[in-house]
Amino acid sequence: MIKKGVDIVRKKPIIFIVVLALVLQIIPFSAYADGGDGATPATAGVFDLKAKAYILMDANTGNILLEGNSHEKLPIASITKIMSMLLLMEAIDSGRLTFDDRVYVSEHAFSMGGSQVWLEPGEEFSVDEMLKAVAIHSANDATVALAETVAGSEEAFVAMMNQKAKELGMNNTNFLDCTGLTDDGHYSTAHDIAIMSRELITKHPKILEYTSIWQDKFREGVEGKTPVALDNTNKLIRFYEGANGLKTGFTRKAGHCLSATAKRNNLQLIAVVLGEPDSNTRFAEARKLLDYGFANYESRTVNNKGEQVQEIEVKRGLKTSVNAIYSEDVNLLVKKGSSDSIERQINIETSLKAPVKAGQKIGEVVYILDGKEIGKADIVADADVERATFGKLFVKIIIQWFGMGRR
Repeated sequence: MIKKGVDIVRKKPIIFIVVLALVLQIIPFSAYADGGDGATPATAGVFDLKAKAYILMDANTGNILLEGNSHEKLPIASITKIMSMLLLMEAIDSGRLTFDDRVYVSEHAFSMGGSQVWLEPGEEFSVDEMLKAVAIHSANDATVALAETVAGSEEAFVAMMNQKAKELGMNNTNFLDCTGLTDDGHYSTAHDIAIMSRELITKHPKILEYTSIWQDKFREGVEGKTPVALDNTNKLIRFYEGANGLKTGFTRKAGHCLSATAKRNNLQLIAVVLGEPDSNTRFAEARKLLDYGFANYESRTVNNKGEQVQEIEVKRGLKTSVNAIYSEDVNLLVKKGSSDSIERQINIETSLKAPVKAGQKIGEVVYILDGKEIGKADIVADADVERATFGKLFVKIIIQWFGMGRR
């Protein structure tokens, strides 16, 4: 059976509700979009940007706060390297690769043009060193060398990139290389870029330790070699509060592109701009998107992992009850000043039958604001409960009897 309840955090006076309704009609917004496909209309007419396409996304929920032409297929230049870094971090976090492993420089990697750290065939560097060259300096030669280390060849790595894009629902993306040097037939969208940016920084947050480095050096300490200065191509890292990534891109056909990430308090935002006319404009317009997000939204932790919801009866078990707890921290994206109006609708089993496993889902809580669902969280059992059998009950009685005797 399911038990339903509603916990209203605090009701606002009727006057506030009327004013809020009027404001919402004047300033439309999509803080409560499902974040999956961007189908809910985002704020329109807030900015007149020069970018061919743009999007502003909350990294925690995937909700879209602003967007314009976000599903148009466009060349993306070195923004491509976000997917390359994602696959590299997956290989590291899965144990297939370590930051100390050596990366061999092939003739193919050496042949890359554009931004590079002037690798030479036969050289070897650690994954850590190569990743810095990619994340900070957008080095094409280092990107290809890493791709070959992960997959055996750039072609095999590109196949992995496209497979990962499909898994993430990046339906308007096609990769032909791992660097973004190809323009024709190699494309993505602002929406898809936000998706892969979110996947990278939320599933593999260590990457932000690299993308937030302002300056470093490559090949430092190698005898007979001149170190290469690594200057971050993302100028927001130095000049924008909270900026921690992510990737720039430029070719003549793609124009100036940027996927910018920044975090303030508990709010991590992703701003993507494509096809900008010049470098300064891409940073200015990404900054404008981020400013809008930080000024108007906040991420609120409304419940904590392990927090008890209630006690649930367990039938036919060695224990008679189990605690129902939140499976994870619950962070909700809301308009600033509206979090006190959040309602919780709790749907939970009134009783369970043994066996029960720790972490087993036994209900969920739905968070509602102004009549719209803005989030969900699973409620789980906090402990195992074995099924009661005659033998187990007998042993339990004996243990309890001897325990009583010792007192």
